[in-house]
Parts: sequence; C-alpha cells; structure tokens
Amino acid sequence: MRASELMTRKPAVLSPRATIADAWDLMRELEIRHVPVVDDGALVGMLSDRDLAQVDIARVLMGQGAMALGKELATPIIEVMSSDVISVDSETDLSDLVDLLIESRVGAIPVVRPDTRSVIGIVSYIDVLRALREAIEEEKA
Repeated sequence: MRASELMTRKPAVLSPRATIADAWDLMRELEIRHVPVVDDGALVGMLSDRDLAQVDIARVLMGQGAMALGKELATPIIEVMSSDVISVDSETDLSDLVDLLIESRVGAIPVVRPDTRSVIGIVSYIDVLRALREAIEEEKA
C-alpha cells in the first residue's frame, strides 16, 4: 500500500502569516490536529496541536490580561510551527510511512510533489490504523 492510497487528499493548509487564532479556529472546526504550512504553493512547515499548546491561554490571561492574550493570539504561526518537516511522495510505501511516524514521533506526514513541494495530501497515524484494521478484517474473511 502506498501513501497515495492512504492519504487525505487536498488537506487544509495555512499560510505562515496566519495567526494562532486562525489556526485554532481551523483545527477546531475541521477536528484536525495537524496542518501543513504552505508559502507560494510549497510546504514550509507543519503546525500541530502540540505547537499551539505552547500558548498557555490561562497563564497569559491571568498574568497579563485580555490585551496580552489578544496579542498572543495574533502571533503568526511561523513563530510556533515546525519548519523541519518530514514529507513523503505519493509512492512511499506504508512500511516506510510507519517507520517515519515512529522514528520521528510525529502524528502526520504531508505528501508532496517532489518537484514543487506542493502538498497533495497528508497521512496521519489514524490513516495508518484504518489501513491496518482493513487488512486485519480482510485476513479474517
């Protein structure tokens, strides 16, 4: 099985200029935990719920007030995203994806076109578990 068979096609992406508030809204609305960050059509970073967890809303609000919280939420995601992103192409084998997820300790890997680095999909650990479940079910039958 290849990445192209597992991936979520045309995933939501964000610009590095999007704010933390924009990212939270998108991730909450779509119920996702990972968003590729794209600039001029090319992958430049990855934002996860763990990156956003760096913003301790309660601490900022209690310690510095609502104005400070508003300023924090207006921070561009380029300041909190991971720029050292692991990506794969659509032909990457499932076993290689599993190895990357485990070794890199990430929850999702963007699938890109090698020549342009444009994001064409994303494979999460949930996608891998679904494929595993299907394989188990087929084996039982």
